[in-house]
Amino acid sequence: MYEHLKKRDQIREITSKVLQTFGTLQPKLEHLASTPLPDKSAVIQVIDDLLAVVYPGYFGRKYVENSNIEYHIGDLIDSIYARLTQEIYRSIRPQCSASTDHCDHCHEQAEDESLALLNKLPELRRRLAVDAQAAHDGDPAAKSIGEVIFAYPAIFAITIFRIAHELHLQKIPLLPRIMTEHAHSVTGIDIHPGAAIGSGFFIDHGTGVVIGETTVIGNNVKIYQGVTLGALSFAMDEEGRLVRGQKRHPTIEDDVVIYAGATILGGTTCIGKGCVVGGNVWLTRSLPPFSRVTISEPELVIDKKQ
Repeated sequence: MYEHLKKRDQIREITSKVLQTFGTLQPKLEHLASTPLPDKSAVIQVIDDLLAVVYPGYFGRKYVENSNIEYHIGDLIDSIYARLTQEIYRSIRPQCSASTDHCDHCHEQAEDESLALLNKLPELRRRLAVDAQAAHDGDPAAKSIGEVIFAYPAIFAITIFRIAHELHLQKIPLLPRIMTEHAHSVTGIDIHPGAAIGSGFFIDHGTGVVIGETTVIGNNVKIYQGVTLGALSFAMDEEGRLVRGQKRHPTIEDDVVIYAGATILGGTTCIGKGCVVGGNVWLTRSLPPFSRVTISEPELVIDKKQ
């Protein structure tokens, strides 16, 4: 009994020491407020339900027929609206100066922003249909559009990116990055929601792909696993802090193919229309249209077993 009480005293002492760090660290590591931040699991559930709206029968409820599709989609969208509104409210509320526990203005804004995203669903479906077709046409192993939608990680990641990108354009904090990092954790494909990506985009295999915030990608671009579209360097201000808001990542024009392991860096780097970038190429300069760049074949050293 004495040893048990002694350990409880130690727990209380540890708790006290942890509490003493609250409000004293820079930057602060705690969010102590009457309004919680977005719930990651709730945001992921919203994403899952949006996938079920975009691809009914492939995601979410599996038994969907023409006879019940109107009720099914209507019920989903109504539920998404309520939950997305709550998560948008939680994401924008910390930026509000209102001192009350609940802010009607923030809630009204959240409702408007939620409706704005849902209004984009028809156009998102049209764009994603082009992406799905590009995946099917660009991969000889694809047996059907259904297989591409149901099983390809790139379609999962690109779909979530396109949804998150719209929220990014609406200047909603937190939620876009939660969404794309969820896709990243599931697929290994890391697309920042700020990137601008044209139609007919396809990522073959996908694992290890990184697409930075200010990347601009044109139409009908195909990239393979391990490709990095990244920043060459980070500008600093006079106080040594990162300068934000500048273009740091490359521009990829229409009809470009980038093979596995290629790295393309820099905000002024532009890969011209119709270029082909070979595997493992490292590029920090622009290419004129219809160029092909490869690295010299490495010399192989083969030791004969004794």
